[in-house]
Amino acid sequence: MLLIAGLGNPEAKYAKNRHNIGFMAVDALARHFVFPPYREKFHALVSDGMIGQEKVLLVKPQTFMNRSGVSLGEAASFYKLSGSRIIVFYDELDLPPGKLRMRQGGGLAGHNGLRSIKAHMGADFRRVRLGIGHPGTKDRVTGHVLGDFSQDDAGWVTAFMDAICAHAELLAGGEDATFQNRVHEAMQPFLQPPDTDSGEDS
Repeated sequence: MLLIAGLGNPEAKYAKNRHNIGFMAVDALARHFVFPPYREKFHALVSDGMIGQEKVLLVKPQTFMNRSGVSLGEAASFYKLSGSRIIVFYDELDLPPGKLRMRQGGGLAGHNGLRSIKAHMGADFRRVRLGIGHPGTKDRVTGHVLGDFSQDDAGWVTAFMDAICAHAELLAGGEDATFQNRVHEAMQPFLQPPDTDSGEDS
């Protein structure tokens, strides 16, 4: 069993927030791999199915972000899962929009969801950091994170979810570095700055 969790806040008003991109990723996986409808368990919405050769439990904690560890701790304990069998998708301010970075263990970077998970089950889990960009100044962070993605964001967010799903079998199979690289390659058109040296009028 592999546990793949997305972090977010459960109420409808938060659904399109940047902070909820972890939920968005798990929902995209559920659709792509045709998982059954979510059911309630472990203070979360869960669904189980297959990604490649791996049996996977998708988890969306319903405890609000700052208590995500309550849900994941219960699920991990129930299935007796170690850190290498737990993957958490979450928003990352310090990565550009559409950038993905893998990590196992490490610091919390001030993320309340990660802090809660560490308190309930330790920090040695696999992390999929989903870049949402930084607003530029500390006083704008809360509004940025809890703000909705704009219409201008729709293209890269959709491409990001598609790339994650297209290469998710690598992630499920433990090939984290290859998964990261494949998603990065798919997102190149959205990550590269405009070419200003073409010599053509803009």
